[in-house]
Amino acid sequence: MFFIRVSFIVLLGWAMPLFASAVSIADKYPSYRYVFSEFGVEDSYIYDDNFERFVLMHEKQIEHFYKYSLKRGKDLLPMMKGYLLEDGLSDLFVYLSIVESGLSISASSPKNAVGLWQFVPATAKYYNLEVCSDVDERCDPVTSTNAAISYLQKLHRQFGKWYLAAMAYNCGEGRLTKAIEDAGSDELSVLLDEERRYLPKETRDYIKKILLVAMIGEGISMDFEPVNKGVLQVEVLGGTRLDTLAMMLEMDSARLKTLNSHFKNGVVPEDKQIYPITIPEEKLIVFYLRYEVPQEAEPIKPYMISHIVVLGETLESIARKYESTAEEIKKVNHLEEEYLTLGQFLVIPVNGKVFVRYSAKK
Repeated sequence: MFFIRVSFIVLLGWAMPLFASAVSIADKYPSYRYVFSEFGVEDSYIYDDNFERFVLMHEKQIEHFYKYSLKRGKDLLPMMKGYLLEDGLSDLFVYLSIVESGLSISASSPKNAVGLWQFVPATAKYYNLEVCSDVDERCDPVTSTNAAISYLQKLHRQFGKWYLAAMAYNCGEGRLTKAIEDAGSDELSVLLDEERRYLPKETRDYIKKILLVAMIGEGISMDFEPVNKGVLQVEVLGGTRLDTLAMMLEMDSARLKTLNSHFKNGVVPEDKQIYPITIPEEKLIVFYLRYEVPQEAEPIKPYMISHIVVLGETLESIARKYESTAEEIKKVNHLEEEYLTLGQFLVIPVNGKVFVRYSAKK
């Protein structure tokens, strides 16, 4: 038997069909079971009239938005999913980022929320994201993803369900707490009641968008393997110019700057001695072949004592005696070789403790 599912509105006393579909939402998006389970939503919510109406009204638009977001940010997904899974969250939370920013690293909103996860300055500061004239770490895909994970974990500890954590991410803990108190329930269908409006419309639509885009994305079943498709971080010196580094890596400078949009002038701040930047994973080998971070020289010990070489002594034995190093002794005495001669005068760099010990013997 062939069934048609119909939703109705009442107009001037007549029941009129608003949407007619030969296939139910549950049949059209079989991935809903997996999506709902990951967010802690009851399977029965797929039959909720308000959710069904939302899906039918917005599915084409959101599918287009999803595909556009995927094209723009697919290189980021392996990294984002990896960090989410590593910290015990579902990798489906990448869909929250898609709804927030469309996977645009430098996305901004009228509320001054910025980045993949749309942090406002106050929340960014709380999660140790630097926001200043030279650097805005809300645009750092790795750092901001880790901050978002910490925030979502906090919200889950507070509310106990992942869909509540997602909703609080949008409207704030206080607003969601009040809504739950007013509704006398934390069930999704109750909180999203369109007549009682326990939550702002933005939040009511927000969680529906996340669920729908996840159902669409998981239904498409695209495989994001991390091999040669992801991004990772490497360390460079402060003052490094991204366009110069891009030439060395033989990659488009615009792409490298996009991945590192948190450097507002395309330059790693000079006050940072060493700083992590994001590069495509396929450029890792060429980076380590061509870029070398100079090793910081060990500081020479601040005190000096004299020493006359006696029979049988070597640089190593002298260094052990004075708790110094052979390299420091060679450097201070401008020695090109480790060969010593009997009676040779040396200056030995030592720490304060050794200096006091040998000074007392004189």
